[in-house]
Amino acid sequence: MVTLERLVDVLGGLGTRLVCAPRGRDVELRGLSLHDPTETHPTSPTDVLLGIGTGSVTAATRLVRGTTAAAVILHGPPELDERVLAAARSSGAAVLVVDPAVPWSHLAGLIHTLVLSGQGPSRDVPGDLFAVADAIAAVVGGPVTIEDLQSRVLAYSNRQDDVDAARVQTILGRRVPPDVLKALADYGVFKHLANSDEPLLVPALTPGLLGRLIVAIRAGRELLGSVWVEVTPPVRPQAYSAMVDGARTAALHLLRARAGADLERRAEADAVLSLLDGTADAPGTLSRLGLAAAGLRVVALHAHAGMNEHGAALLAFERATSGFGWSRPGRSALLGNVLYTVLPDDNPARDWLRSLLRELPADVAVHAGIGGRATPADLPASRLEAEECLATRVAGLVEADTVDYDEHWAQVLLLRLRTAAEAGRLPTRGPVADLLRQDTEHGTEYLATLRAWLAAGGDGRAAARKLAVHPNTLRYRLRKIEQLTALRLDDPDQRLALTVGLAALPAQGPRKDRW
Repeated sequence: MVTLERLVDVLGGLGTRLVCAPRGRDVELRGLSLHDPTETHPTSPTDVLLGIGTGSVTAATRLVRGTTAAAVILHGPPELDERVLAAARSSGAAVLVVDPAVPWSHLAGLIHTLVLSGQGPSRDVPGDLFAVADAIAAVVGGPVTIEDLQSRVLAYSNRQDDVDAARVQTILGRRVPPDVLKALADYGVFKHLANSDEPLLVPALTPGLLGRLIVAIRAGRELLGSVWVEVTPPVRPQAYSAMVDGARTAALHLLRARAGADLERRAEADAVLSLLDGTADAPGTLSRLGLAAAGLRVVALHAHAGMNEHGAALLAFERATSGFGWSRPGRSALLGNVLYTVLPDDNPARDWLRSLLRELPADVAVHAGIGGRATPADLPASRLEAEECLATRVAGLVEADTVDYDEHWAQVLLLRLRTAAEAGRLPTRGPVADLLRQDTEHGTEYLATLRAWLAAGGDGRAAARKLAVHPNTLRYRLRKIEQLTALRLDDPDQRLALTVGLAALPAQGPRKDRW
């Protein structure tokens, strides 16, 4: 089901703003209608109505007041006239305002994909985008590639004869080579794409890179990608107009693909979260996700780039969910700023993480926790283990950026003990508290002595070497510890309890009212 809330989310990237929603944001949307100023067409209470031809306040007011549609989309300024708002309250229709720079055709294609089918083209590459590349190549007379914002190839024309080395590498590697990217950036190509809709003729900048005619693919003011054609000057005037027309058509396909991908990601994320919460019919949900019902692991990943951790998390989610079906091993959901992925155990989690890192910008730092092997019923436990592994990195118990529960279960246990201590779940009085008080008030080192002695398995000479003291000094301290606390260090149960109690102390020491 697609709701008004979801429509607002998807169209927000085009600068669309929800002005009013008299019936709330949970209204279900099932259809698309186009307003024709010359005719009257009935609308359904679940339709989205595009207000084509309503260029005046009077026309917009008349349309909104008389409609039965769930939502009306208007071209116009962010703030609407009060007459339009009054009409919306009267009819109950939600009103959305979109930037006039966004063509109605783009909106229609996007909403059609989102509301009517929810399927759309593959999220990898919309098939018709190759036809667009062929059409541009036929007019301009050179091989064409269509690329996304990360300079990855989405589609290319059939005509690729006599291409330069850079284009061969771009198509085979599905992205522009780094040295070519640098040359293009230095020339100002990407700055031009960000700021202009006009085609730009780029000369041969490096060996193996011939001239290019490029143009931005844009929906309204949002940059979606670019079209590149290999050319040899002089370039015919009709080539420039063909590039502009081709970019407009490509924008429609990219918007439809994005809507389809957005729905798929939402459905996938909901299914993954239900598995991790333990609320799903696990076998059925795993089957729908294309995952085996055995041998699974949960990965919890935190990405950040400087202060922008939410943006980095969204980017990681987009990369993790690129591709569909068996083209990628895991299924993912974003909760807050943590990416959760369920992986089959036959696909090593560290290999998956390395492949994801290759898709992220160099300035994005990633920390990850890998839960233990799980059956479908154990997925909530594997999620908790993955979160705790991630927390050990934050707490400084582990220095590695990737923490695997199978390797670091001991550090996870220590973190649990520290958490219990901080929550007041462990004793606040006893030998450890007495020794901490002695160390704090008198500058002694009884806790450090106990740690070293217990870590050495009771070997006094080894503990003394670790502490850089004479064995006699160590024996003296141990006798004082027994006198001050009535501990019996020859008792195995007390030694175990001391080991646990000392492990539960935070690295900086607990508050004075604890232990």
